[in-house]
Amino acid sequence: MSDLFDYSGRTVFVAGGTSGINLGVARAFAQAGASVGVLSRSPDKVRAAVDSIGESGVTVLGFAADVRDYEAVAQGIGAICGEIGELDVLVSGAAGNFPAAVDTMSAGAFAAVVDIDLKGTFNVLRAGREHLRAPGASVITISAPQSTIPMAMQAHACAAKAGVDMLTKCAALEWGHHGIRVNAVMPGPIEDTEGMARLAPTPQMADLVTRSVPMGRYGTAQEIADCCLWLASPYAAYVNGAIIPVDGGWSLGGASEVFTAMRNMLAG
Repeated sequence: MSDLFDYSGRTVFVAGGTSGINLGVARAFAQAGASVGVLSRSPDKVRAAVDSIGESGVTVLGFAADVRDYEAVAQGIGAICGEIGELDVLVSGAAGNFPAAVDTMSAGAFAAVVDIDLKGTFNVLRAGREHLRAPGASVITISAPQSTIPMAMQAHACAAKAGVDMLTKCAALEWGHHGIRVNAVMPGPIEDTEGMARLAPTPQMADLVTRSVPMGRYGTAQEIADCCLWLASPYAAYVNGAIIPVDGGWSLGGASEVFTAMRNMLAG
């Protein structure tokens, strides 16, 4: 789908854009001609991502910061926008997750996921707001089926992503009259990602997930990126406040059941 879109002369910033889904999103925008900025906690990942994305021949900049640190995020976005200009697209995708039951999860573990997913999303949106081109900018948050579906061993992620969805919708209400659209993409199980490696670490669990998806397979980072390319394009000019599943139908029923089955497997 990437060949359908031309982002030449446009600027894109992707928080978390150094690995997994977010790296795929950043790379897709670069391949479509956009100048790209990325953020990650790891300086090594930032350098590797900048080199990799830069193979597309576009301007790519990156900085290391923890999305939980507002001042660091704001400083980094400001520095990048000073180089590449106002943002046409802002993607917030930093996330953390692991399987944990409510009665064994520590308060710190719960807070870590909520802080990265929810507080981190707020920090990116709030810090990026002053750099968004208005009218015309598109903001995309990365949600998850946990935002609407209760799942065993996922209370932290469910709480955090539900908050991300509501933050997305509130920002869409407040920023829409400025000509800034805010939407979310909700990936299902995506291959070759750290998240799925943690949630389904064994071949048996991975097979369980595969069979729970109506389409019978994991998705790809490119498929998530394709949805982001469309959302940020003129073809989606009247889409605002939407939470769009890109999950092969997983959220229709299999998502909740698979985590219950995993809980039972881990319980022995």
